[in-house]
Amino acid sequence: MKRTSVKMILLVCAAIISVIFGVGVGSVYISPGDIFAILANHLFGVPLPETVSAVHSSMVMNLRLPRVLLAFCTGGALAVSGTVMQSVLKNPLASSYGLGVSAGAGLGASLVMVAGLSSGILGAFLLPAVSLSFGVATVFIVIGISSRIDRGLSNVTIILMGMIASLFFTAIMDMLATSSPENAQRINLWTLGSFSMRGWVGVRVLFPVTVLSLLVFLRYSTEMDIMTFGEEQAQALGVDVRKSKRFLTALVAVLTGTAVAFVGIIGFVDLIAPHVVRRFFGSSHRKVLPAAALFGGTFLVLCDLAARTLIPPREIPIGSITALLGAPFFVYIFFSGRKGR
Repeated sequence: MKRTSVKMILLVCAAIISVIFGVGVGSVYISPGDIFAILANHLFGVPLPETVSAVHSSMVMNLRLPRVLLAFCTGGALAVSGTVMQSVLKNPLASSYGLGVSAGAGLGASLVMVAGLSSGILGAFLLPAVSLSFGVATVFIVIGISSRIDRGLSNVTIILMGMIASLFFTAIMDMLATSSPENAQRINLWTLGSFSMRGWVGVRVLFPVTVLSLLVFLRYSTEMDIMTFGEEQAQALGVDVRKSKRFLTALVAVLTGTAVAFVGIIGFVDLIAPHVVRRFFGSSHRKVLPAAALFGGTFLVLCDLAARTLIPPREIPIGSITALLGAPFFVYIFFSGRKGR
């Protein structure tokens, strides 16, 4: 068996273990055996053992399992997005977060909250829909302005405009939070991300979007492999760099925007996962993309587990956990890149 296959199998096993661990650990411990018994009961109608209570069954199916699966899907989506952006923009520090997608989505969610439309059944669908729309629109604005400033649509121009858009939208969010004290706490908590009480809706939407986006990205894996050598070389080999860059960036915006729309802004996952995965799987996107999805999902499940168990009964915002791990990693990547010059 090839080393890559062994590594992928180990990564799949780690992902499964993290999900089981995430579902079982909490204020009440539920053993793996009980978790499988509950799943068998709901999926195949197998009677529950007498040792498993209905309360535990409800806790797993209605609270913990959707939360853990949503965390896994979000981590996978962000990790894949980061992998694609670093390849397309040829920058090890590039991410969908830096393109302004998260800030744009946050602005959309903040506007819904301030307008008082986030409550009730309508709000449950309106907030993620508006958030996604703003996140995707942000990327099109960034690409549009970048193409006017730089007809060649260089990577530096895109990254710079993304940073400007992110700062601008974050400033507007701060103004909205200040002008609406009754919604300030909700806006601030949303900008730090949370998987609490999200239910199955987010999983049902984000899972197919993540899988379909991953399949499309794999279709473009050869183009991304070539683009990492430089735009001139890619064009010489027949790759329409401008068109590919626009399409891949737009799809990244949809994927990231969908994730952010349901759980809030979570940074650094799209920065950490691609670098870690490339260390073990090389540079081929056909290997790196699925590995990044698995690693990102596993990483965020463990971060969420830490967020809800480190200071019980309180819950730490998931964005704070990823920032504590991601900020030192960002510094490491930055200075290691400078040493390599």
